[in-house]
Amino acid sequence: MNLIEQKLHELDLALPTAPPPVGFYVPVIRTGQLIITSGQLPFIGKQLAFAGKLGADLHEEDGCNAARICLLNALAQVKACLGSLEQVRQVVRVEGYVLSAPGFSNQPQVLNAASELLVHLFGDRGRHVRTAVGVAEMPLNAAVQLALWVEA
Repeated sequence: MNLIEQKLHELDLALPTAPPPVGFYVPVIRTGQLIITSGQLPFIGKQLAFAGKLGADLHEEDGCNAARICLLNALAQVKACLGSLEQVRQVVRVEGYVLSAPGFSNQPQVLNAASELLVHLFGDRGRHVRTAVGVAEMPLNAAVQLALWVEA
């Protein structure tokens, strides 16, 4: 077990199998030193773990949990591309989209759950730029969608 996966294990988390795409696209691509994932939804296996709007159907903590699951799925895609998360030199960017009810504006706090996990796992290599956006609709009514950019 490598260091990153050992840290996940200590948190009672594990990398899932990289989820297959739900449409006609690739789930991860490498261009030069950049590895970029497609938007990852909060799937656990084939089950969407969090569906609905934050601030109406779901609480902020649900969104945080969804963001962590999305991140684990994104890391699984990166591992599938690189063979090991130890190959990640730098986490570059997190793009987060939060299905939001009118008036819900805590998208940054929801995405902090993923950002904090990245820094915990990778240390300074996990510090990144980020976008946290509230949206009115999401594929499959998913609460959160996250895309990850890393340098290898």
